[in-house]
Formats: sequence, C-alpha cells, structure tokens
Amino acid sequence: MAATKPRPLPSWLLPALVAVTYLAYSPAWHGGLLWDDNGHITKTALRSTEGLWRIWFDIGATQQYYPVVHSAFWVFHRLWGDHTLGYHLVNIGLHACSAWLLAQILHRLAVPGAVLAAFVFALHPVHVESVAWITELKNMLSGAAYLAAALAYLRFDSARRPRDYGLALAVFAVALLSKTVTATLPAALLVVFWWRRGTIDWRRDVAPLLPFFVLGIAGGLTTAWVEHTYIGADGADFQIAPLERLLIAGRAIFFYLGKVLWPANLVFVYPRWELDAGAWWQWLFPAGAIALVGAVWLRRRRTRAPLAALLFFIGTLVPALGFVNVYPFRYSFVADHFQYLASIGVIVLATAALARLAERRRVAPPLRIASSAAIVIVLAVLTWQQSRQYASAETLYRTTIARNPSCWLAYNNLGALQLHRSRAETEEAVLHFKDALRLKSDYYEAHYNLGQAFNELGRDGEAATAFRAALAIRPRIPHPHRNLAVALMKLGRFDEAVVALRAAIVAEPNAADLHNDLSAALMQLGQFDAAAAEARIAIRLSPSFADAHFNLGVSLMRLGRRDEALIEFLSTLRVAPNDASAHRLAGALLLDQGRLGDAAAHFQAALRIRPDDAESRAGLARATKGGT
Repeated sequence: MAATKPRPLPSWLLPALVAVTYLAYSPAWHGGLLWDDNGHITKTALRSTEGLWRIWFDIGATQQYYPVVHSAFWVFHRLWGDHTLGYHLVNIGLHACSAWLLAQILHRLAVPGAVLAAFVFALHPVHVESVAWITELKNMLSGAAYLAAALAYLRFDSARRPRDYGLALAVFAVALLSKTVTATLPAALLVVFWWRRGTIDWRRDVAPLLPFFVLGIAGGLTTAWVEHTYIGADGADFQIAPLERLLIAGRAIFFYLGKVLWPANLVFVYPRWELDAGAWWQWLFPAGAIALVGAVWLRRRRTRAPLAALLFFIGTLVPALGFVNVYPFRYSFVADHFQYLASIGVIVLATAALARLAERRRVAPPLRIASSAAIVIVLAVLTWQQSRQYASAETLYRTTIARNPSCWLAYNNLGALQLHRSRAETEEAVLHFKDALRLKSDYYEAHYNLGQAFNELGRDGEAATAFRAALAIRPRIPHPHRNLAVALMKLGRFDEAVVALRAAIVAEPNAADLHNDLSAALMQLGQFDAAAAEARIAIRLSPSFADAHFNLGVSLMRLGRRDEALIEFLSTLRVAPNDASAHRLAGALLLDQGRLGDAAAHFQAALRIRPDDAESRAGLARATKGGT
C-alpha cells in the first residue's frame, strides 16, 4: 500500500466490471428460490402501501429488521413479482458497482493495483454465496452503501466540506438499515487514517466519527435483539461458553483467511466445529491469530500495510466471529457471505503487493497486463463454476451434501423439495429426513417433514410417531398437533385426535379449520352437542366456511334438530354448490318435509356430481313417486 499517486482510473473500468461480472455469474441468472428466500421476498401481507409502512415501523413484520433491504424487495416485487431473474440481475449489478466503488476508494488513497483489486473483488469465488443467493441482497445493498459512505467520508477528510460529511453519514445509515455488519465502517476508517498518517488525531480523526460509532452501536444492539427475539438465535445450539467463543473466533479468522487466499472446496454450509476448551490443539488458532497480529505489528515501522489490512480484515469480521449469536450458528460457525466486506483487506493487500513487486522488478507493461488478465480469467472461471451450484435449490443441496455429508440442514431441505412431487421422490425424501435426524435427533423440522412424508405415503402410524416426536421438541406449534390428529383419525383413534386438536387450538385459538376438524372428530365419537359447538365457533371465525356449515348440519341432524340442519346444508351449498353430500342430505330433509320438487332437485344435483351415489338415486326415486 504505497502512497504514490496513481494514474487516473480508466473510463472503461465500470462497463468492463459489469460485463465480466454478469458473464461469470451467468449460471445463476435463472436460479430458483433457495433456503430462506421465501422469507425475504415480500410476503402477500406486506405488498400494499400499508405493508411498506410495516416494513419500516413494525419490527417482526419481516424476516430481519433491515427496512432498506425489504423496501427494495417490495419495489422489486411490484416490478417483476416472484420471477427470480430480476433479483439475480440486481444482486450481480450491485456487486459490480461495489467493485467499482472499491477501485475509486483505492485510487483516492493512492493504493497501487486498484484496477486489479476491483476485478479480484468482483470475480472472487468466495463471494458467490453472497451474489447468487437472493436473500443476500442484504450484502449487496449494504456493501455498496458501505463503500459509497467510505468514499464520501474520504472526500470529507480531504476537503472538510460539510456536504461530504452529511452525505457520508446518510449513506452509512442506509448501510446499517441494510445490514448492521457495516457498523464496523468508522473503525475501518480509523485504520485507514492510521495507515496513511502513522498516527490517529482525536480532533481530526476520531471526533468526527463519533456519530458513526453511535449509529453503528445502536444498529448492532438492535440486530442482536431481533436475532434473539424474532429469529430464534437462542436455545441449546447457542449456549456457547466464553472460552469456546474465543476458540470460534481464532479458528474463524484462519478459516476466512484461507478461503480468500485459496478458494477451494467452497460450501453453502460448512461443518459445525466441535468445541472443546480442554483440547490443547484448538487453542492454536487464537494463539496463532495473536501471533499473526504481533508479527505484523513488529513490522509496522517498515510498512504499516500488512497490519492495516489485517486489522481491517479481523475488525470487519468481528460481528461474525462468535462473540454474539447469529442464527446460522445453529448449523455452522462460518459462512462465505460473512466475509463479503472483510475480504477487501486481504484482496487489496495482495493486489497492491503484486503491483509494487512488478514496479520493483520493472516488469514490462504487456507482461503486467497479461499476468493480471490471467488472474482475472482464473477467478472468473472459478466463479462461473461455483455459481453453477446456485442454478437450483436441489443442485445446491445435493452439492452441499456431497461436500459436507454431516449437513443435516441440507438433507432436510432436499427432502422438503421432494415432498408432493411423486411417490418415488417422497420415498426418497423419507430417507433424507432420516439422515437429517441421524445427524441431529432434536431437529424439529425434520421430524415434522418426516411426518408429512409418511402421511402422503399413507403410513399413518409412522406419521403419528413422527408428529409426536416433533411436538416433544416444540409443543406449542399448532401444525403438528393438527397433522397428528389427521393421522390418528385415519387410524380410527378419535379420542386421541380430539386431545391433539384441543392442544392445537390452545396454541392457535382463532384458527377456524382447527375448530372444524375438532367438530369432525367429536362427531365420530358421538359427541354431537360438542361437535355442533365447535362447528359454530368455526363459522363465527369464518362465516363462508362450507365444511363447518356441513359439520354443523350433520351434528344438528343427529340431534334431531332437522329444520336447523337443513338451513346449514343450504348454507353449505351457497358457498360450495358442488358438494354432493350436502345436496343429498338437504334432499333427504326436504323429502321428510314433503317438499318433493325441491327434494328431487337436490337429489338430481347430487347425481350430476356423483352419478354412482346409490342413496341419492334412491331418494330421487322416492321424491318422484310421491315420497313413498
């Protein structure tokens, strides 16, 4: 990182970065939705103007409280709906622009190799996870805003114009509201100032950045609270002792450093390390990190560049080093998208060193260009290959399993994709869910999905067992209670089904379908008064619920309240005119009342829908013969 003034950046840089980045990521252009993309693309309830207001002012309305990102998703959904091409093209374009902004920053700082650094950043395969995953619009927006804020602040640092300061602070706020990992920007700027000047001045360097630090701390605390309260970064998977967190941090530093320098075997989900503070070898990682910092510290009088790059790298990683819980720690302590910005420190140091080496060796310009082009081509090919994994969710999960056979998450997600396709694929899904549970026996989602698969295959006893296992882990969630009840009713165990449905209603008392299912189960037990009461609750919650009107009609008929029952069957038919059973029962009640023409009409309607219905045929015969 020399301080000699470089030549102006070439005018072709931005279009060239855009072109090669789109080309390298072309396999992911039409990639489908991945793991939690459905949770980020704007939900139906938030697609209105009121929904946009909720994105900003109703914490918990969105997957994470990143209102700038979710506002962007809101706009994008208005433009192209659920079609994934648009989302991918935006991510790739933002990534290319971030690379260009990086070149602008390095040019202003007179760092050699700025153009090569921009291309390496744009095409480094470790960034594929961030760019090709729709959810990581968070990284793309926050990264671009982070770099734009840094560029504006560097302009302020040179000229001290208030407009530059105001712009930097405003864009920094946008970055924080996109992803709070950008809270490290003010610390990164202090590292840059120390590298340039060899010292930090309170008045010139620190004081103007205090508002940035305040905003960053507030954003970080908010995100930590949201992760804990709304996303679920809590529980046994997150009970990590302080010493173990030091082990995570030390190992993660070398992991990320290794992936930047040698991007081989990149995986969507890496194995989760087994932590053991009593194992001496695990302490080699934090000790090595301290030694590495110490080594570059001792060399600071000769060159501050390595220390500055390492401080930037580690400092930007701090939010993901294990000192605070984030949801992905449930299955892995590291992820490629965690080092999207941090990798800049290593990339810039490496490209600047190459540029300085070429200068010292007086390498001819054509050879410099050729060697830089070779680096760019190799990275572009690696990124193209890596982005092929993101062509579909199934491809991604199968690749993840091949590279990380211990990834219970990938087994479950692959199985979930195969449900409801065909019997053969559902049977294969059962094997994947069992693999997930072999690796993680307390995995609620895998137990629940296994129950769904068994239910689809007609293996009701095994389905009930799987749903009970899911409920043993999360007893307050209504869906497994209901699915358990369905399986039990198929097995004729209606008393147990009633217990399961009542538990589901406790968890979700305003679910009309649960009350209706309970009504059906109570009818099977002959408890018609209770069945009628549950059906009435379902109708109150959902007045046009045809099945609830039908169940109420059957219950009333069995209680001898035939006139009221007829009203309910007719109500059923107003909502569901093709319900053959409602036509048949309405016809029977009308026949008893002597309304032969009306009864015949209902029997005829039932036979049009279900021609082999013997009871409707017999009823029609009675109606046409005068009721005898």
